[in-house]
Amino acid sequence: MLIGLFPELDAPGGVQRAGRHLAAVLTEFASSRGMECRLLSLNDSPELHRMTLGGREFVYTGCERAKGRFTTTAMRAARRRAKLVLAAHPNLGPVVQAMRLVAPRMKSIICTHGIEVWEPLSGLRRRALRHANLVLAPSRDTADQVASQQQVAREKIRVLHWALDPQFEALLAAGTQSRPAEFPAGRVILTVGRWLATERYKGMDTLITALPRLLPRWPELQLALVGSGDDRAWLEELTEKNGVLRHVHFLSGLSSAELAACYSACEIFALPSQGEGFGLVYLEAMARGKPVIGGAHGGAPEVIEDGVTGYLVPHGDPIQLATSIEALLADPANAKEMGARGRQRVEREFRFNVFAKSFKKILREQCES
Repeated sequence: MLIGLFPELDAPGGVQRAGRHLAAVLTEFASSRGMECRLLSLNDSPELHRMTLGGREFVYTGCERAKGRFTTTAMRAARRRAKLVLAAHPNLGPVVQAMRLVAPRMKSIICTHGIEVWEPLSGLRRRALRHANLVLAPSRDTADQVASQQQVAREKIRVLHWALDPQFEALLAAGTQSRPAEFPAGRVILTVGRWLATERYKGMDTLITALPRLLPRWPELQLALVGSGDDRAWLEELTEKNGVLRHVHFLSGLSSAELAACYSACEIFALPSQGEGFGLVYLEAMARGKPVIGGAHGGAPEVIEDGVTGYLVPHGDPIQLATSIEALLADPANAKEMGARGRQRVEREFRFNVFAKSFKKILREQCES
């Protein structure tokens, strides 16, 4: 038996999307080996869920935030001659440790994502990472943080890049979708992410404060922010304070097709974040052939090639951000070439089938060792 533990699967967000990718491939790998696959989600509703991802179906059970039930169910599954357990987040590491008490020969893999491992975790979680057979990281930067901040032996850490979502790939293949009615006309900078006070590190405020430097030369320039969260009022107040109300647009509740259409309709994608462990939104914009601007921090430099597929800027620096945006606006031909190079890189390195092949190799090594 293979066991997968997830914080949440039926929800938006990068961690959840990566979890669905892991769950689909884990199920497919188990089926190819004639093994049972048991998937458990801590936060999803308490029933059997069925999902399909890129033609791959997987089934999982939710525990509705009941940590005791989640741990008990996981330990019960481990007793059934479990070969391997994968925890899709470091917070679930202590559950893996508990499972190994009843299945000491079971192999374990724990996935990390980014900012959650940039500071030392609690003792239990850090110990679980150190005792895992393998720790996965989506970028070299995150792998370095796991080694330095969590004191995990480097030989136990493996980089596994996340991938473009198969459903997004399908939207690409389907052609042009209708963009939302509220999407602005003109030359548009797009940014996508949650509007949370705890996630101000993503740099959406810097995009707003950079606009006054750009509007005198490009008065038709617009900024579209796609997302949701409790920080919208603060961002709107910042917009008013900078005198750019007519140039900033907040879009919420979009479907996947509408979001894909936003990527198609924009001229530039920008998320000058300080804390992206990888940055799936960069892949989505690159897949649409758009030049991207990201923060020169975290995992973003491993996705964005500075001066080749876009630009990297210091977090919180509106002057440098405005300079990079200005360079793309002033030379549309070069911006288009950057976008084309980004699309080629996604095709080559970040398609889902590339991720699936790499992950299956890791699972095979662990099961056969």
